[in-house]
Amino acid sequence: MKKTSFICLFLSIFGLFFLPCCHRNNVVPSIRRDDLFSLKYGSFENQLNLFDLSEIGNNINTTIAMKNGFFYISNGESKKILEMNSYGDLLTLYYNSQKNPSPLFNSSNINATGNQVKTQEISTKKIIDYPLNNPSHICVDSRQLIYVVELYPEQQFETDNNRTLRQIVLRFDGNQCIGHIGQQGPGGTPFPFIKNIYTTANNELVVICIVPEGLEVFWFSESGYPLHNILINSNDAPNPLSDKTDTSVFLKVENVIPDSRDSKLYVKIDYFNTLIDETSKIQSGIEYNSTYIYPLDAVSGKYGRPIVIPAYEEVITQGFSKQLFKCPYDFLGISENDWMFFTIPTEQGYVVQIVDLSSSKIIKRLLQFDNEKVVYHNFSLSGEGIISALLATKEKAEVVWWRTDSLIDALLKS
Repeated sequence: MKKTSFICLFLSIFGLFFLPCCHRNNVVPSIRRDDLFSLKYGSFENQLNLFDLSEIGNNINTTIAMKNGFFYISNGESKKILEMNSYGDLLTLYYNSQKNPSPLFNSSNINATGNQVKTQEISTKKIIDYPLNNPSHICVDSRQLIYVVELYPEQQFETDNNRTLRQIVLRFDGNQCIGHIGQQGPGGTPFPFIKNIYTTANNELVVICIVPEGLEVFWFSESGYPLHNILINSNDAPNPLSDKTDTSVFLKVENVIPDSRDSKLYVKIDYFNTLIDETSKIQSGIEYNSTYIYPLDAVSGKYGRPIVIPAYEEVITQGFSKQLFKCPYDFLGISENDWMFFTIPTEQGYVVQIVDLSSSKIIKRLLQFDNEKVVYHNFSLSGEGIISALLATKEKAEVVWWRTDSLIDALLKS
């Protein structure tokens, strides 16, 4: 995500209207950040390639996931995947040997007896050569199976009902690629554009796709076969405000996150009121109203009772006047103990709002980093509720985490 030194949030609805929310000066306590390790830029095995970060508009396909203290970085620009421990030691390299130099630890050496040996034979590092094209989103299940979104070569794109089908999900078991998951399961046809992928506590894969109607969810069993297919149509989404106002209400399905244990989805919907110009009496824009999270049964397709998510509020003072601005948070994810995580950018980094699904208790903390220096970032939420991030500056990429799980534990014990 590209950022400037002074961050404002712009929300676009149907590509027509925008809502600014700037001058964020709310005081939110920060949570300690642990800087774990950093990666240099380059072509070697323990380096990343993010192209020219100084150019605005680059579409960067580098994402991070954390599982049990191990980090998995999918670097689409260099066509490789890194598995590393929390000290930054490279454990496994999945790479396209046609696009990358041979790893240094894979080079040949002469031992004391004069015989040629491979360094890899005496190394704990593993190399897996696979013709990766453009890997992006990544996640890992409890078996350490790695799932990564892969882009089909352009000449192999497929179409269906005016949808371009161009992405699959590869599976790696630590030794090799064990095939791909498509719409019908193992070896299936490609997906529409994939927004994100998740694994549940039951080792089930959930693929969230963006389609013309809204979002489509493909839910697979532990062995990779289809369990549920749910289309979340924006036109049919619930609208609790429609009977409470005389003006039109627009809605945006911002994100969908699967439950970690049950066949359930959490659908975040932002609602906006229509603004009418007093002079011309015609629609002049929209104004943010509220955000709801709806549980959605993946089997029946029925929505449950919603939860209202408080907006991010900012008071702007100009002279003797004050004006209140409200903005919706982005839905980052939900932990295995049912705490929902929401984020929004500020001048000091990101504010995270953590909401307990059962009691509606709320925690707000600042994830602090220097927006002047960080030109790209990617967040990851673990099942335990730890927020990890890849923070890229012009000089290097840092891997950090915030122990929000400890924060929640302390709250529950108090």
